[in-house]
Amino acid sequence: MADIQAMTRETITPTELRFERVLDAPVETVWGYLVEPELRARWFMGGNIADRQGGEMEMIFDHDRLSDQPVPTPEKYVQHVGSRWSETITRIEPPHLLAFSWSQGDAGEVTIELFDAAGKTRLVLTHTGLRGRDDALNFGGGWMSHLDVLQARIADRSVPNFWALHHDNEAKVAATLGDEGAGQSPNG
Repeated sequence: MADIQAMTRETITPTELRFERVLDAPVETVWGYLVEPELRARWFMGGNIADRQGGEMEMIFDHDRLSDQPVPTPEKYVQHVGSRWSETITRIEPPHLLAFSWSQGDAGEVTIELFDAAGKTRLVLTHTGLRGRDDALNFGGGWMSHLDVLQARIADRSVPNFWALHHDNEAKVAATLGDEGAGQSPNG
């Protein structure tokens, strides 16, 4: 039991996020959810992805498809619905590692590592290079929610309301960060 708890630890600071999840599927299946556009769209953002370092990873913001029932997009995110952009793949080692820029590098780098865990997969997502508390709050709530959806999709469980999940996870991140750096601008 201690090993499972160690594998689900989270690190949340104003400059780095690290989340671990144990997923009930082999590494190759989870890898598909990272690189196959249609599967990635079911838990995060769809879009084409190159299979080489330096290639592009397209992002399509369509979070309405993350909930299994119709739910309104919060006002704060409505402007992003349908947005498309590309990030740069900084490392790719199928089927164990995918790393890419975030906000074209302005908001750091995301690294997703997959490890075999006796037929399951231990996923470690690390987002480094955050610009402060606001980034940690925004991206932390987002990554926690997207990983929760990934875990549900792989286990063939329902996700009734992504935005309610996101709201709850953002509150958890805020509580973890406390008042440290509250109100700090994303640029320092």
